[in-house]
Amino acid sequence: MKVANSQEIRRIDRRAIEKYGMPGTVLMENAGREVVLAMIERYGNLEGKRISIIAGKGNNGGDGFVIARHLYNRGATVEVFLLGKSSDIKGDAKINLSILKKFSIPFYEKFSLKELNIHLKHSDIIVDAIFGTGLSSEVKKPFSDAINLINSSGKPVVSVDIPSGISSDTGEVLGIAVKANLTVTFVLPKRGILLFPGAEYAGVVKVTDIGIPARVIEEENIRCNLLTKEEIKALLPGRKPDSHKGSFGHLLVIAGSVGKTGAAAMTGLSALRVGAGLVTIATPASLNNILEVKLTEVMTLPLPETDDHSISMSAENILGKIMPEMSTIAIGPGLSTNPETVRLVRRLVTKIDKPTVIDADGVNALVGYLDILKRSKFPLILTPHPGEMARLIGKTSKEVQKNRIGIAQDFAMKHRVYLMLKGARTVFSDPYGNVYINTTGNPGMATAGTGDVLTGMISGLIAQGIDPLSALKSGVYIHGLAGDLAAEEFGEMGMVAGDMIAKIPEAIKYLRDARSMIHDTG
Repeated sequence: MKVANSQEIRRIDRRAIEKYGMPGTVLMENAGREVVLAMIERYGNLEGKRISIIAGKGNNGGDGFVIARHLYNRGATVEVFLLGKSSDIKGDAKINLSILKKFSIPFYEKFSLKELNIHLKHSDIIVDAIFGTGLSSEVKKPFSDAINLINSSGKPVVSVDIPSGISSDTGEVLGIAVKANLTVTFVLPKRGILLFPGAEYAGVVKVTDIGIPARVIEEENIRCNLLTKEEIKALLPGRKPDSHKGSFGHLLVIAGSVGKTGAAAMTGLSALRVGAGLVTIATPASLNNILEVKLTEVMTLPLPETDDHSISMSAENILGKIMPEMSTIAIGPGLSTNPETVRLVRRLVTKIDKPTVIDADGVNALVGYLDILKRSKFPLILTPHPGEMARLIGKTSKEVQKNRIGIAQDFAMKHRVYLMLKGARTVFSDPYGNVYINTTGNPGMATAGTGDVLTGMISGLIAQGIDPLSALKSGVYIHGLAGDLAAEEFGEMGMVAGDMIAKIPEAIKYLRDARSMIHDTG
């Protein structure tokens, strides 16, 4: 499913009106009707319900005027509060305001905050139709005061297209924003209601069709996508009856240092759980026995080590001989930032000629040496969390979080890599700038080791012969789904990364069986 930003939506609307002759009033009518239908679907029969609509002076307010009419015709007790002057309303919104005023619907243009608060407290449902997708500056009075009253009312809130106060492009809260229970958005989901913190303000998201031709959307060539369970199910490979372990690849995991054998172990086990045929963990020699005890099905390769018990430069020749035999490689989990180990990572990156996932300390080793990424013989896959991404590009974590899609997309295109930016609502980009947003997962996954699990899953899928993009899609979606299943059984507070590993087979089985999923907005 495509995901739009504000400029793309504006161009889609304009093309539908100018090229296909669809009047803006028709689109606004359809939008208002769809909001009412979504409200009935969620809240049941609205007859006799008292509903307050808070409208701005733009097209979002125009949608609110249409909603008021449809609610009135269905027997609801409706009242409209305009945050602005009627004389400032233009275009399609003005037409619908004129129609609204011919109905016996209370319309308030001049009112105090105290009066508005009284009305909201006596409402059954509040409709937020203040701002649309074009908001780009911080919310000022009187809008901020009205939003405060909406949020403190304790009533169910329905936002039209996007919660007012949320940036539709980044999900950023522009000073203050409406906290909706239901957001009814039009044509396509907007980035801002999928990315945090906007996603937290949107509540349940309902995407509705307002009659814009599919070709209009296709002509926009949107590059941002939402992963859905239907897409992921189709990507999962089948298995032939005469398969053997060699049929599903051999993954080499270069990982581990003193105190961090768990990272290596979780990466290897996750790869097996997602279907890799063989996994070998290359790790410092003094830690090899620990991994032999930890793991049964995973093979190990002891390597020369530094005085800090991390992998040393002396391991380069050994790895150089074994890497050609492997289907794919994962580098980084628990490696440490020992200077010698860091130099080894950089050397290996320039020699790799197959799909490789670089995570954690593997990513850290690239700071200040990004030019070597283009020297790899195969597009690499980097999976940093926001802190690692910030170090990689010389920004702060806060700056990264404010522009997750743009940063992932720009980095991937500039360095010709796949870049997965982990976190709540993980996003990733391919080298051509196509971006994907994942919505599976939960706060319980904010625990040590979940990134190692993801690295193992992605590299394990690639080892089976799945192309990198499909492996990224499937890996991140199933990773989040396994986390959701673990949270359902253990609770978000008590779950650990190992619980997710145990749930990987169940998550895959759920997808294959097309059973109902939990926590899935796709």
